[in-house]
Amino acid sequence: MTANTIQPPSSLADLRALVDDFPGPDAGSADAARARDAELTKPAGSLGRLEEIAFWLAGWQGQGGPRAERIQVLVFAGNHGVAARGVSAFPSEVTVQMVANFQSGGAAINQLAAAAGATLDVVALDLDRPTADFTEEPAMNEADCVAAVAQGMASVDAEADLVCIGEMGIANTTVAAALANGLFGGSAADWVGPGTGIDDAGLARKRDAVAAAVDLHRNALGDPLEVLRRLGGREIAAMLGAAVAARYARVPVLVDGFVATAAVAPLHAIAPGTLDHCLASHCSAEPAHRRLMDRLGKQPLLDLDMRLGEASGAAVAASIVRAAALTHTGMATFGDAGVSTGTDK
Repeated sequence: MTANTIQPPSSLADLRALVDDFPGPDAGSADAARARDAELTKPAGSLGRLEEIAFWLAGWQGQGGPRAERIQVLVFAGNHGVAARGVSAFPSEVTVQMVANFQSGGAAINQLAAAAGATLDVVALDLDRPTADFTEEPAMNEADCVAAVAQGMASVDAEADLVCIGEMGIANTTVAAALANGLFGGSAADWVGPGTGIDDAGLARKRDAVAAAVDLHRNALGDPLEVLRRLGGREIAAMLGAAVAARYARVPVLVDGFVATAAVAPLHAIAPGTLDHCLASHCSAEPAHRRLMDRLGKQPLLDLDMRLGEASGAAVAASIVRAAALTHTGMATFGDAGVSTGTDK
């Protein structure tokens, strides 16, 4: 199946089939990039992770010369029924207000996307219809969950060199904590953090909500996509859908912070390797983010104490990826530059 033939899922079973049929990287393109790297005018390995990023880009893009010129930043927005339990420092109306701010160019992500030379697309998902309170019932029915996944898939620019995924949604760090807890176990306290800066009483409410949700849905926790449906949200499902579509389109992905990482975590829970086309852009100040990345086997590119969301960390990291691509493709080889390799006779 290719990016041109992939069909949006009509059920969670269809989504699982898409994940099970994920294409892998082009090993020949990655090897070609490694071979060129060995000839570039620098000591072997001297650019550290920049070299690995170039090989990663080449393998997923299917070409020896990696690119990071056409960058798409995707921000998905959704509202959550659990917000009514006082788990956030802000009311749900802020989601709508921030989407308007994105659209008028006034948010941090607008400036960071511009700095990275990226386009910004904001996708609001039924903000006037919050998901159900997952401490009482599943957050979404199957149709709503699959529709959100499909919307995320449709939002990806298949011609992009790189996609950055992020979110906006009041109470979605509670949702992310519940997803992580449902997928990887432990206690609610292991995964719950302050989010936007909630006080101690709010933090206790947040832990209680996550614990109650995981307990209510315990019998379904063996199926990662059921965990997504029951404990996730529309913007969460859309981010997962974007990661699925990007895989088929051979577009590498930068995942933003704790919430975005939790959104794609069900893919990893299905099978190792499903997130190999994704890099962790940064380590959020949200305490559980590093724990979650460790579970996914991801090492962040940046650690700047950011905790904004909005794909802000991914947009900053996109400049690192662009630097890796430009360095790899723009440098001269020893032969081109007439520089001795130190082994010339």
